[in-house]
Amino acid sequence: MSGVRKYNVALEMLRTLPRVTIGNIRDNPGARKKAQRGRAQHGGDKHGAGNKGSGQRQNFMRLGYETGNNPFYLRFPMQPYYKGHHLRRQYQPLSLLQLQKMIDTNRIDPKQPIDLAALCRSGLLALHPDERHYGIQLTDEGADQFKSKINIEVQWAPEPVIAAIERNGGVIITAFYDVVSLWAIINPEKFFSKGQPIPRRMLPPATAVDYYVDPVNRGYLADPDKVSWERFVLSQKYGYQLPVVEKDQDYSLLNQRKDPRQVFFGLEPGWVVNLRDRVILKPTDAYLKQFYEQS
Repeated sequence: MSGVRKYNVALEMLRTLPRVTIGNIRDNPGARKKAQRGRAQHGGDKHGAGNKGSGQRQNFMRLGYETGNNPFYLRFPMQPYYKGHHLRRQYQPLSLLQLQKMIDTNRIDPKQPIDLAALCRSGLLALHPDERHYGIQLTDEGADQFKSKINIEVQWAPEPVIAAIERNGGVIITAFYDVVSLWAIINPEKFFSKGQPIPRRMLPPATAVDYYVDPVNRGYLADPDKVSWERFVLSQKYGYQLPVVEKDQDYSLLNQRKDPRQVFFGLEPGWVVNLRDRVILKPTDAYLKQFYEQS
């Protein structure tokens, strides 16, 4: 059997097998080892009559015990204000004032599209996906001092930030990145050195779909015609003349945007970037092409 045939058979088998999860992991038959009584100095320290363990001689009060009174965490009813906060998506703040300083100090090139790769490459911003960081949120600090015309992609942006960027003739897009795509885009050199194919960017979860399909938020899944209308509505609300992007001399820059499944500008999902040989390997198998091209 040829190598290609074995490879296709293995892929077909993986497609039919169940996913490996904690719920279906089992030990091999007979792999469990029965616990035995220890034979050292404290091998018999167990609770029971005639056999006082070291734990029975301690007299430390438990945490929060207040000598006869109920602990403070039992005297008040539970108020779950922060219930599930450790599972929420976090967005690193970046103010417009900081962004303008990064542009003025040549940390960021305004003549190129700005995304997470450009922001992390500046060395002034760090993302940690293992701490549930899902991207960048632009804040309106320094909105009056922001004077650059840019094409930027972030994950969260309020209305004053959108108005400040579009007032200068710029374009802003809010887009979602899953954890696997985040690990790739925050450090492209490290990712390419592993020899792994560029992943497909996953669609946002159900709790974030409404945000990224809303043209008011300039979501990357919103209707472009509705986004144009919301640009006009925002300009009327904040009282500035909306520049016509289509007639701008930098239209080629302002019109650049990624596909919803794309992670890097100019690189498609499924490609393998070989830094050593300076070549890009593209998939040729029909199954792989279908996998990476499906929307």
